[in-house]
Amino acid sequence: MNEIDYCILRKIQLSLVLVVFSVFGCRKDEPEVINESRLVTDYSFMLAGNNTIFDKSPNAFSFPDPGLIGLEELMFFTGNTLFNTSWVKSPASTTAVDGLGPTLNAKGCVSCHFKDGRGRPANYQDETGTGLLLKLSIGEDLDGAPIPHPIYGHQLQDASILGVSEEGGLGVTYVEETGTFSDGESYSLRRPTYFIYNPQFGDLGNDVLMSPRIARQLIGMGYLESISEDSILANADEDDIDQDGISGKANYVWDDLNQTYSLGRFGWKADQPSVIQQTAKAFLRDIGITTELYPYENCPDAQVDCSNMENGGTPEIDSVGFERVILYVSNLAVPAQRDYEMATVKKGKQIFESIGCVKCHDNYAITEPNSRFPHLGNQLIRPYTDMLLHDMGEGLADNMQVFKASGNEWRTPPLWGIGLIETVNNHTYYLHDGRARNLTEAILWHGGEASTKKSIFKSLSKEDRDALILFLKSL
Repeated sequence: MNEIDYCILRKIQLSLVLVVFSVFGCRKDEPEVINESRLVTDYSFMLAGNNTIFDKSPNAFSFPDPGLIGLEELMFFTGNTLFNTSWVKSPASTTAVDGLGPTLNAKGCVSCHFKDGRGRPANYQDETGTGLLLKLSIGEDLDGAPIPHPIYGHQLQDASILGVSEEGGLGVTYVEETGTFSDGESYSLRRPTYFIYNPQFGDLGNDVLMSPRIARQLIGMGYLESISEDSILANADEDDIDQDGISGKANYVWDDLNQTYSLGRFGWKADQPSVIQQTAKAFLRDIGITTELYPYENCPDAQVDCSNMENGGTPEIDSVGFERVILYVSNLAVPAQRDYEMATVKKGKQIFESIGCVKCHDNYAITEPNSRFPHLGNQLIRPYTDMLLHDMGEGLADNMQVFKASGNEWRTPPLWGIGLIETVNNHTYYLHDGRARNLTEAILWHGGEASTKKSIFKSLSKEDRDALILFLKSL
């Protein structure tokens, strides 16, 4: 059966399914429909504009954007299948999904982004597939690009296929650091120290830089890619000309697809320019799957067994399959803010804005026309990010430069969906390495440009602190 016939068959199947649903009721995994037809003057709860969905279930991050229609909606579900696939070692009878590794961090995208959500730190040594990995570098080149470790590469591969050695294990220890709010209530933060145990190819040396990175929730990536560069740069103030203490700056990174430097949008340090490059690098470095953009196996020269292993073809995921995954990742719908009419949530929002948190967590953007996915364009969205780099202080520093991002700088993470992490992923670990065990700890780790805002938060009454946290949980 050719692809056209298959797609026609799928459309017929979908039509029959919809008829069945209309008779017997909606599927349990359909997004919850909420009647918002009453008179409303503030639509800020519609975080993705007209395409916002209303769902607060454990599947809240996994629905297609409502703007997807027809064949593209069917392709979304094909992409979903590939995203949730566990790849296997070559050679295999399942040739469409072989080529895993040879070294890897996970067997599939879903291993780190469970239900399209956020990863977490390991609960015990030797646990893998949690969505936390360790970036490696021995410095940066003249353009600021990280120089990979000559033996261990760009990141530690803590798993492998049969016949190949994993590179080593990722370990972490924590030290509790206590403090108090102005009203006397105590808190404790856990400071992590990362290490590599059982390195299989020799010591990494004293000059190695290590940066832990947790996998983020994937909702709304197509919208973030649709914010114009001019709009993002309009919020940049690298030299703090307005003297407000906030000096966001753009990262410009190497774009492998277009062979030029482009605005960085994705990744904890805004080190990826597009959904395509972000996804292709994740396939290669996290799973060991090659694409047309990155057709060579992720095997440093020193790892002979890795280089000699049979692959699953070149590339291991073909262009059609990869395009389906890109469509999927670009069109994961954004759930609406919840409980936005509660008085305490409204109070928390007012505190969030009055403190000045919106200076970085910008709550307003309009997407530009999008020729690939027209429904993502011309939408008023509220991702709560300015997409810029900010100095977050020594406490969160990884000391790894990534193009224009210094060791102290991180991209402002979007906050939409942050309150659903516990529902979707059954945990509340936040920040780039999951060190914060709740949203209060995440705020208390803020330093650098955010030091003043953190101090104000610490001086709030417990009632006001709780209101601000409740607002964040509503996003």
